Amino acid sequence: MTEPHLTGVLALSDAPGTGPPTGSDADLWRRIATDGPDAHAAFTELFQRHAEAVWNYAYRLTASWAQADDLLSTAFLNAWRTRGRAVLTRDSARPWLFTVTARLARDQRRAGARFAALVQRLSRATPERDHAEAVVEGDFAERRLRRVLAAVERLPRAEREVVRLCLLGEVSTGDAARLLGITEASVRSRTARARARLRELTDGGTDV
Repeated sequence: MTEPHLTGVLALSDAPGTGPPTGSDADLWRRIATDGPDAHAAFTELFQRHAEAVWNYAYRLTASWAQADDLLSTAFLNAWRTRGRAVLTRDSARPWLFTVTARLARDQRRAGARFAALVQRLSRATPERDHAEAVVEGDFAERRLRRVLAAVERLPRAEREVVRLCLLGEVSTGDAARLLGITEASVRSRTARARARLRELTDGGTDV
């Protein structure tokens, strides 16, 4: 079975007559894993169901439209390549997709060069940037988000994980516990500590 082209999936998701997604995520996942004749159709339905949420999550992790686009495509390609092997949480693909997206974003930050170039690019005012910021609540919102993300990177690893899932990704405490292999009480405790640290690191200027 050939790998689906994400550009084609994006176009198909907006096409008239595609219809609303049907069946549970687990049903779609099984159809994708079979590599049968409807595997691409099932993958398109999964994309339609979660693409917007994954893109928004990627943007909250990166404060970059371009990086969010890249992470969206890569996360779904990863979903296609690991079909049949990944375990869904409560029959929902979204927590798994968020976990993959967070890992990809972390790998990009470790690479360093793209992130540094992004910060430099965002620091220079241009007419194009001014127009984009008018759509996403202006320069202040992006500066504030980058400030929060910088603070998140200073948290201990365990707290960073729950922040990315529960606070940035809005994954439930139960789902986060299953994904991280810890108890719900531990997730709540880490979340509380992370909130307190973030308030200190941003001088009380964040409501994450």
